[in-house]
Amino acid sequence: MNIDSIQNGIVLDHITAGKALQIYNDLHLDKLDCSVAIIKNVKSEKMGRKDILKIDQDIDINLDVLGYIDPDISVNIIKDGKLVEKRKIELPERLVGIKKCTNPRCITTTEQGITHIFKLTDREKRIYRCIYCEADR
Repeated sequence: MNIDSIQNGIVLDHITAGKALQIYNDLHLDKLDCSVAIIKNVKSEKMGRKDILKIDQDIDINLDVLGYIDPDISVNIIKDGKLVEKRKIELPERLVGIKKCTNPRCITTTEQGITHIFKLTDREKRIYRCIYCEADR
């Protein structure tokens, strides 16, 4: 298989195998007017298998979305065909407008215009709680 290198853009590497499509959807990459390559189940010495996303355009990426889905992702910024910056992602302390509360009694489900906000309550287990109703996410 041959996937072209990119000249200017972003490579999301070290994605847990099977999570690239979720990242593609949650970052709304389908709305971009550029090439986006999803490479699934790539052999990796470190991880066994991994996914990779290549975006052939320099865009602003919501790092909180990436951290929530998979905090082990590497974000590689490519300029003129060369790696110019490599960012490591961490679990975000807060999720603002990323996920919705599923509690039917939460104020966010009954009132319009309230932003869904979750706070990280257990880093080890990756548990987030709604700041309004304390429901787990």
